[in-house]
Amino acid sequence: MLKTLRNAFKIKDVRQKLIFTFMMLVVTRIGSQLPIPGVETSFFKDFFARQNNDAFGFFNAMTGSSFTNMSVFALSITPYITSSIIMQLLTIAIPKLEEMQKDGEDGRKKIAEYTRYVTVGLALIESIAMAIGFGGQGLLKDFSALSIIIAVATMTAGSALLMWIGERITENGVGNGISIVLLFNIISSFPSDASTLYTRFMTGKSVALVAIAGIIIFAIIVAIVVFVVVLQGGERRIPVQYSKKMQGRKMVGGQASSIPLKVNTAGVIPVIFASSIMSFPVVISQFFGNRIDYSSIGGHILTALNSSSWFKVDRPFYSVGMIVYVALIIIFAYFYTSITFNPLEVANNMKKSGGFIPGIRPGKPTSDYLNSILNYVVFLGACGLTIICIIPIMVSGLFSVSHLSFGGTSLIIIVSVVLETLKAIESQMLVRNYKGFLND
Repeated sequence: MLKTLRNAFKIKDVRQKLIFTFMMLVVTRIGSQLPIPGVETSFFKDFFARQNNDAFGFFNAMTGSSFTNMSVFALSITPYITSSIIMQLLTIAIPKLEEMQKDGEDGRKKIAEYTRYVTVGLALIESIAMAIGFGGQGLLKDFSALSIIIAVATMTAGSALLMWIGERITENGVGNGISIVLLFNIISSFPSDASTLYTRFMTGKSVALVAIAGIIIFAIIVAIVVFVVVLQGGERRIPVQYSKKMQGRKMVGGQASSIPLKVNTAGVIPVIFASSIMSFPVVISQFFGNRIDYSSIGGHILTALNSSSWFKVDRPFYSVGMIVYVALIIIFAYFYTSITFNPLEVANNMKKSGGFIPGIRPGKPTSDYLNSILNYVVFLGACGLTIICIIPIMVSGLFSVSHLSFGGTSLIIIVSVVLETLKAIESQMLVRNYKGFLND
């Protein structure tokens, strides 16, 4: 990675793209420190300290702690990510949008325009809910119509500005603008997480115990990162053979190829869906302040849905929520894969081009074979996602390490974005350094 970056800085065009990307990321960090007018910036920090609730933990990590600081970028790019997922699902469900996506560059630009509109709408809804729901509990210094309007306008504008910055990075920077902004936000929370781990495992301990604790923590993090890299890069290659045919006076075809099925076909989407569904009732309950009776049946259910209550030695019953979480990850892994990969369409395309899987008849038998392999691969990917997400939660519960934003989901995002960005940089370097036979 360092070698790639060092070589990239030797090329003027790529160096300018990297500098532009870095300057845009600096702007995002400056905006994350600017407070919203009329808002008590320490409200959510004090609120979470009292509640000991991690319902907003992943959301705060994605915003780079801008949410707990209630800065201009409090919503960050989460509305854009949500709208992108919604538009992707609608593209599968609505034939008109599906046709638009197949129309080429013009169709994709139109869908991107719709995504921007949905982003602003979601940001507006989220900011209104926060301003009204928490405004009377102390979020707004002066709970009035003017204060609500200012807070809503500021948060919505901040989210729209971050979306614009991400698109500019994609066009004028190294690419993957939204993903890079998200990566930078997550990385910005590392110092606070390191401080939390140091305070919990090393403060007041002897030098030997501090060294052992540091080695164990480092080994766990490295092992998870390696596992994520293997999971992201793992794939099942299905061999495909193309039959020979006469074209004019020449015999063409007879080539061997393969269909790569990624082990983690759905990426981090199943985890985001599962986390959102699990945290939604807990988040809604926060709007009611102290009026929730956690000794009732509903209160116990809310506690079980909160990941900060899992793997507690004194309260093992609440770990039942973890089973629901795992089941949701597996279900959404199959669901998202089913709408992004159609075995029947792949089989028909292979049949039209004269391709076949050795030992499998073309048409429906090929579709059934692909479907059976896909189910097996998706299950392995879902199990891998589950292991990555559960380990940090298990460590947090067993050792009472609360308010850690660095978790399995964050690691998956970091590794995937870093790998994609490095590939984008290498491709740009390859284009600029390529020499054809005329230059030899």
